[in-house]
Amino acid sequence: MPIPTSNTFAAWITHLVSSLVAALAVYKRDINVNAENGHIQPRKKIFIPDLLVRWPFPRRLNRYYPKVRVESSTWLESFKAFSPKAQQAFDRCNFNLLSCLAYPIASEEHVRSACDFMNLVFVIDEYSDVSVEGEVRKQKDAVMDALCHPHEPRPKGEWVGGEVARQFWERTIRNGASDQSQKRFIATFDEYLEGVVQQAIDRSGHHIRDIQSYFEVRRKSVGATSAFALLELGLDIPDEVISHPTIQNMEMASIDMIFLNNDIVSYNLEQARGDEGHNIITIVMHEHDTDVNGAMLWVADYHTKLETMFLEAMAAIPKWGELVDSQVMQYCNGLGNWVRANNAWSFESERYFGTDGLDIQRKRWLMLMPRDHLKGREEVGPVLVG
Repeated sequence: MPIPTSNTFAAWITHLVSSLVAALAVYKRDINVNAENGHIQPRKKIFIPDLLVRWPFPRRLNRYYPKVRVESSTWLESFKAFSPKAQQAFDRCNFNLLSCLAYPIASEEHVRSACDFMNLVFVIDEYSDVSVEGEVRKQKDAVMDALCHPHEPRPKGEWVGGEVARQFWERTIRNGASDQSQKRFIATFDEYLEGVVQQAIDRSGHHIRDIQSYFEVRRKSVGATSAFALLELGLDIPDEVISHPTIQNMEMASIDMIFLNNDIVSYNLEQARGDEGHNIITIVMHEHDTDVNGAMLWVADYHTKLETMFLEAMAAIPKWGELVDSQVMQYCNGLGNWVRANNAWSFESERYFGTDGLDIQRKRWLMLMPRDHLKGREEVGPVLVG
């Protein structure tokens, strides 16, 4: 074996130091320092269950996605609801993708309305997340007044969400929203905003609900019923059909699957910014005295029961006549597709996992960020990972 020269020895030392520095960087990334006692603790891995491994509805994307994404994003940005930095983060969340996955067969006009709706909902979400109950109540009042009076100008100095809501709804009506969809949207959006207000009350009081009462509030605050009303923009389904117990069971199962998925994928980000109280993972950990992965398994098991509930109800849909039946089937397929769309978007956008979403979707785990690591943001807008 040849004796190394001084040059090769120096190069070897440089390489060794570089390797140690790189290894240390990885090690520091995967540990957490306990602020109270200074002990170094390994960072915990979070298991992300594949909730839809047996779900029969495939991923589908509306063909107008490239066009309406640009149009709706440009429209939302014109309100200057966020700082330039926060607007950039908002755009990376790509809420228009969620809409185009959720309404894959909608017309260009109707999927544009869906995109505007989704942008409105997340404007409300970002502002309400950093507001106290009284402010959230004012935001709700402005939005509901705008929806009920879409052709009237908004008062000067009003919160920006009022005008966003007005323009969205005026365009939706102008583009031929059916009377039934309009009626249901207004009613369900009011319920959604009441859920957002209750979330603000719970957050201010640091209130951790039990599982049953959390489900009752979360079914409102997730906003899914209003999203379902947009499935009816081109339909005319009678009240007695939509209110049939079989259809209601399918809606309820879909709502629960949507928010359970949302809570799973958002938990890491929410606990890192100190806002995980309104999340099923926190609720289950608290009620069942388990850790984060135990809660994930509980949710996965419950989700399986909801899938069965949905599919059994779908197999038992009554008949009302060919004209109504075809619309009911389109609506019910829309409910099932919404579950898939929400799951797909969660990993394809940067909302919850930054640019690592597809990798996390494949590996099914990620590292738990230090608690309150992202707490104390100074402006309204999304907080992204990476």
